[in-house]
Amino acid sequence: MFIDKRFHDYSLRNVPKDLLSGLIVGVIAIPLGMAFAIASGVKPEYGIYTTIVAGILISLFGGSKYQIGGPTGAFIPILFGVVMTYGYENLLIAGFMAGVILLLMGVFRLGSLIKYIPRPVTIGFTAGIAVTIFTGQIASFLGLEGIKKHEEFIENINELAVHLNTLNFFSILTAAICLLTVILTPRIAPKVPGPLIGLMVSTLVATLFFPSEVATIGTAYGQIPSTLPQIQIPSIDLDMIMKLLKPAIVIAMLGGIESLLSAVVADGMTNSRHSSNKELIGQGIANMITPLFGGIPATGAIARTATNIKNGAISPLSGIIHGIVVLLVLLFFAPYASYIPLASMAPILMVVAWNMSERKVFSHILKTKSTDSLVLAVTFLLTVFVNLTTAVEVGLVMSALLFAKRMSDVMVTAKALPNREHKHEKVETGMVSDTHDCPQISIFNVEGPLFFGAADTFEKTIMSTINYRPKILLLRMSKVPLIDTTGEANLSSIVHHFSKNGIVMISGLNPQPENVLKKTGLYQLIGEDYFFNHTGEAIHYALEHINKNKCLGCKHFAFRECKKLSAVETVEGGRKKLTATI
Repeated sequence: MFIDKRFHDYSLRNVPKDLLSGLIVGVIAIPLGMAFAIASGVKPEYGIYTTIVAGILISLFGGSKYQIGGPTGAFIPILFGVVMTYGYENLLIAGFMAGVILLLMGVFRLGSLIKYIPRPVTIGFTAGIAVTIFTGQIASFLGLEGIKKHEEFIENINELAVHLNTLNFFSILTAAICLLTVILTPRIAPKVPGPLIGLMVSTLVATLFFPSEVATIGTAYGQIPSTLPQIQIPSIDLDMIMKLLKPAIVIAMLGGIESLLSAVVADGMTNSRHSSNKELIGQGIANMITPLFGGIPATGAIARTATNIKNGAISPLSGIIHGIVVLLVLLFFAPYASYIPLASMAPILMVVAWNMSERKVFSHILKTKSTDSLVLAVTFLLTVFVNLTTAVEVGLVMSALLFAKRMSDVMVTAKALPNREHKHEKVETGMVSDTHDCPQISIFNVEGPLFFGAADTFEKTIMSTINYRPKILLLRMSKVPLIDTTGEANLSSIVHHFSKNGIVMISGLNPQPENVLKKTGLYQLIGEDYFFNHTGEAIHYALEHINKNKCLGCKHFAFRECKKLSAVETVEGGRKKLTATI
């Protein structure tokens, strides 16, 4: 089992390191879990339940030694949208369905597919999510009253503008104290969890000096229970599955991307390797079981995973301990959480949003002023002003289309002839002219992937160039790495058209294109005798099968053999020599 491998060479002397790192990460996870839950539109305790259950299960069954799982900021806009549209109960079902999808992705070994999502898309939606989280906390930071939360970004900004006159000085002071503490703590004491200290200091100030002036978790959500809820299995029917399938897929995809990105970061920090498919299985199991305890969807948390490593984690035991620490805090200190001001939670999430914004990478991609910049900008704007689902869909489609366009531009189909000045008479483009070409043999250099984006141009280039119908068409395809069915269809059209009066020959065919041509029958149609490993062999064969009578008097001299075949009067060394008569 992979779990055994993750504990390879583990001994009792490693336990203190895992215990310390698990303790520190567990303490950090408590305020974050509550903050993410509140921002997602559910009660703070649901974030705690997620941290405990999902945190332990992801460490037990995941594919990374150091991964810390739990609720994350990336999920906030999605979960909030699901809660607003379908309600909390249906969010649990969507989370369970997402877990099933993640589990199946891992079982069918689809973990590697996540890496094919273009970076401009991930940076774009991550930055968009960061903006959504940051702006979503402004109301709590300022202590605004009467705010109604909406799914649409513009409506939420409008709510802030309309209720700006209700700002609360005490909330601003509380939030400012927490923000300064969160920012300064890492500089003064790097190993001390800033969010927890900020939460404690600001809560203490608000409780002692203006206890009834700011909204708290207790006044907004009631007292947090000091126990885990009983397991409840939601009732699911086919109609419910169809209704929640789209949000479940979005949750699963984002969860898979986030968790695997986190695992990659951990690999880079520790020079280790995770199992992407095992990680998806672990994420799937965690997201299937967590909703039974009322928890929200979870994934790998990059910041907490990095903190886990920096504090000396050795194995998945640290992640298990982190969940146990949160459980103990829930059991013994839950009532005290009711005193935490909502204004204290806002700056914690604002800092999370700032850190996850990828602002430097975002700026770098924009400065390239390339198609990637366009994909990034569109994905970002759609994430903010429409929704994440649309943003990812449009971003992926745009990336695919622009990639196809770039690949079609790379595709080269050009006439070529041997360069007589080259030592080995290398066949090159740019050698053909009106006075230097072979009327009977047309050679084409074909370079680049022959796929749907370039196939039509490939066919038109050849067909328009060989309208004089040479006897032999030689396609040099050693630089064609792949061919799809569209490319094969266009090549087949050329072969069918040309074979009526001539011969099609191919040299340097690579394994993938050869396999495709054999499967479609085009290889057999062309004939095995007309495939050559080297261009020289193909040219030699072609020269043996041309109409020699048409060579008489030809002065193009495209090949070394042309002088002999032409049989004209040539000048050698300043004296005339008659080689043949016409």
